[in-house]
Amino acid sequence: MNIVVQKFGGTSVQTDETRKVAASHVKRAVFQGKKVVVVVSAMGRKGDPYATDTLLGLIRSTAMKEMPRERDMLLSCGEIISAVVFTDLLCSVGLKAMALTGFQAGITTDDTFGEARIVDVDTTKIMDLFSSDYEVIVVAGFQGKSRNDEITTLGRGGSDTSATALASSLHAEYVDIYTDVEGVMTADPRIVSNAVTIRTVTYEEICNFAYQGAKVIHPRAVEIAMQNKIPIYVRSLYKGEIGTTITDQKGVKERLITGVAHLSHVTQITVKGEASVHLQKEVFDTIAKADISVDFINIQPKLIRFTVSDEQKDRAITLLRHKGYEPEAISGCAKVSAVGAGMTGVPGVAAKIATALANEGIEILQSADSHTTIWVLIKGEDMEKAVLRIHEAFDLANATFPDGRQAKERGESH
Repeated sequence: MNIVVQKFGGTSVQTDETRKVAASHVKRAVFQGKKVVVVVSAMGRKGDPYATDTLLGLIRSTAMKEMPRERDMLLSCGEIISAVVFTDLLCSVGLKAMALTGFQAGITTDDTFGEARIVDVDTTKIMDLFSSDYEVIVVAGFQGKSRNDEITTLGRGGSDTSATALASSLHAEYVDIYTDVEGVMTADPRIVSNAVTIRTVTYEEICNFAYQGAKVIHPRAVEIAMQNKIPIYVRSLYKGEIGTTITDQKGVKERLITGVAHLSHVTQITVKGEASVHLQKEVFDTIAKADISVDFINIQPKLIRFTVSDEQKDRAITLLRHKGYEPEAISGCAKVSAVGAGMTGVPGVAAKIATALANEGIEILQSADSHTTIWVLIKGEDMEKAVLRIHEAFDLANATFPDGRQAKERGESH
């Protein structure tokens, strides 16, 4: 079978109008001879009746908020409603479609409520339905079932993960991710007005980009697609054209810097003590046992420095004080990242970033790098200026695409 997977996010299924546009893309694929698995998110965003954050707001008691099993039962409802409503629309336009929950579609996860990981996908039911002349299977994203038959959710961006996991197990030709933007851009266009669409990007680059704050696609979804070499196409809902192709390294021109990502609401914590491995072990064991995620780790003999989210800072500080430390904290920071597969071994990239920020009077509180990414931690109020200046320093508004033409020549500069 020629199977493709199409994923529609919350804004794409938010209203009757947007759902009709989404349905037109499904219908087009069917007319092209494809069997289509559609993965949907909950309809809309916070404030809309069935959006995930709205459902979460229905829980009032502190006791219930601390019951992850019940929270997952509630949060899974948004995608189920979306799947049924969208299936009804597809049937009304003449397609033979059926709705499935994530667990009916064969998605099995571990037992981690709220952030479950997919451990198996059994596509037997979907293949049987396709063999019995169903053209479209609509799957509720973001959810699965544990081996103990409990409903689980996959965390933020979970519908992306559902889509690529199903695509990989079905050996699909590709995954279409429909969004309310034209594709992955060189920076957030709300900050950088002349940011341009990145036409082709590697799995590794987009993973780094997503982990550093870009929100077009979840990095876990990309990792699954990368393992199975499933191409991902990020498309605009209204235009339908491919905005960004996510693929392997072959055929992708390495750019020094592909784009600039940012992550706000970060707290830098510094812990000082006597030089010993005990300091390192006790600090990180304490934080890990509290299930607090740390980032930007810098270790010296008498000093440990790392970041947590602003939301987790109070818990982290309290726990460390109970261990006898006096942590220093700088809240409201931002992490700005320059990502590019072509920076490996190239001198001067970090210097160009530091110069761009220094010329703007922006203090770097901490920095780190890998072979594809350079990170800087700065004060939150400097974030937008930093993104702008790094984007400008590498002339990303005039980025050259694989066909050799520049963004402005293609009429795509904003």
